[in-house]
Amino acid sequence: MSVAEHVSPLELADYQRAVRLLLAHPLITEVHPNRAALPLVRRWAAQLRPDLHELLGYRLVTTANTARLLRVQDDLDLTRPAVTRTDRPFDRRRYAYLVLTLAALGRSGTQIALSELAEAVAADATRIDGLGLDTERKPDRDAFVDAVTWLTERGALALADGSAADWASSPDRAEALYDIDREIVFAIYRPSRVLQHLGSVTGLLETDRGLVQGVHRVREAAARRARRLVLERPVVYYADVSESLRGQLRHPGLAEDLERLTGQAVERRAEGLALIDTSGRLSDIRFPSGGTPSQAALLLSTRIAAQVAKGKLPTMPAPTAAERTQAGAARIDAGLPLRGVVAELTVEEPGTEPEPEPAESALYPFLTDAWLKGAMRELMSTYGSAFAVAWRGDPDRLLREALRLLSALGLVARVEGGVLALPLLARYRATTAEIKTRPAKETP
Repeated sequence: MSVAEHVSPLELADYQRAVRLLLAHPLITEVHPNRAALPLVRRWAAQLRPDLHELLGYRLVTTANTARLLRVQDDLDLTRPAVTRTDRPFDRRRYAYLVLTLAALGRSGTQIALSELAEAVAADATRIDGLGLDTERKPDRDAFVDAVTWLTERGALALADGSAADWASSPDRAEALYDIDREIVFAIYRPSRVLQHLGSVTGLLETDRGLVQGVHRVREAAARRARRLVLERPVVYYADVSESLRGQLRHPGLAEDLERLTGQAVERRAEGLALIDTSGRLSDIRFPSGGTPSQAALLLSTRIAAQVAKGKLPTMPAPTAAERTQAGAARIDAGLPLRGVVAELTVEEPGTEPEPEPAESALYPFLTDAWLKGAMRELMSTYGSAFAVAWRGDPDRLLREALRLLSALGLVARVEGGVLALPLLARYRATTAEIKTRPAKETP
């Protein structure tokens, strides 16, 4: 197929902006992520639908007030959590409250008071072992309001009166009233499978479910998956995937299709390839960026790259995507509530993709936790005055956050006892830093 077949050269950039918007924000409403987004996507919907489906296997569903991109999940991605208004990742409690709030809104009318919504969520939460929602407890109220705020930002709820923050501070003295947009509520929660039929979280992942397919269909499915990997991951290493996917990733048509679809360039190296987001609108993680954790991660990456350049480090293979998915699924499955599963309808899921065949030079330098801690202490000593006050007294916490960011970007791989330096890290080995001292009273 021809990507953007009916888009003129003069309008191609506008079409590509719509693609990037959808990939960055799978749910678009009249208010999220901004008021210009929905008209842009609706304008190009007729061309977006076939392109996204044929290239990626995604489905675009549009209504008068929403555009919903139904993605295909190839692996468990822990790098893009829901976040609060202050950019703190949701914890398990907030995720649980979010889902229970959606369920309560689905049973509600057109308006609801925040206290009434909290009571409905609390009634459901008490039936879940270890959860509960006690509105007398400030941490529970804060977590619940974070879930409500997440829905408000996307237009599922609209504040009609009052203040959620005031209610969280003093529920006896304050209240908030919300209008409910049921269309958006139902657009948010669109699981690919009936959850009560699943015995494992891997049932939500895209697999060949035992159907006999021709060679052409198998090749098409592999091509779609290869394109999805390049779009969804910061970097794709050949050593991380199966031989069939390596062939698709090396095909010149992949880069041509993705570049015309997104307007961004695909960069190839001997170890793999990455889509370079020069627009700053496609990636969910900007790096480098402001903030102490990002700055510390950048500085740490230069130290790691310099240490790797010296040589003489032990090497080992990184966990493959299949191994990471298996480990993540085991952790999630251990917490699945079996009471809600309909055993008679549970589908036995096939295993994840077979282990990739070993690739050449798939061994990576290993740096120990002790070395990393020492490097962070040196960075604190040299650049600490430029870091936010809240981080200066806790180098171990800053190290954890920096490594979490580097791991999410595919620059390092966490393994027991340390990290492996991955090839993309070399991009930052020549980085230099300029120290700008922060005022002592400044917060992160």
